Amino acid sequence: MPLPDDAVEARAQGWRTLAALHARIEDRLEKALQKEHGLSVSEYTVLDVLGRQDGWHMRMQQLSRAVVLSQSATTRLVTRLENRDLLRRYLCEDDRRGIYSEVTPEGRALLAQAGPTHDAVLKEVLAEAAELPELAPLAAVIAP
Repeated sequence: MPLPDDAVEARAQGWRTLAALHARIEDRLEKALQKEHGLSVSEYTVLDVLGRQDGWHMRMQQLSRAVVLSQSATTRLVTRLENRDLLRRYLCEDDRRGIYSEVTPEGRALLAQAGPTHDAVLKEVLAEAAELPELAPLAAVIAP
């Protein structure tokens, strides 16, 4: 049974609202992280995801899913971070086919510096979004 036109429009409007808020957040985070710490949003996200793991490491396949990138994009991103000595890769001892990415001490230090910037910008953008009628309901769900 097809959805009524108003339900289709409501779903489409919900998606447009989500996309608009996401674009606002990503744009502001990208500018701030790049300016203050020389990191892209994707690079910060990789460091952050790995930083939340016990042992500060994760299999590449899991990392790819966690940061919502293709495996090839994740590999390129990890290579860039590895070239900056922020990450390192190594083979899993139990399964030599498995490759882990691990945050280096330099990566941990940069993450510690960039985290407050990320949090402050996110809080600021969500507060601004809460003042816009079209974004307020979604901003309220994200930052109650």
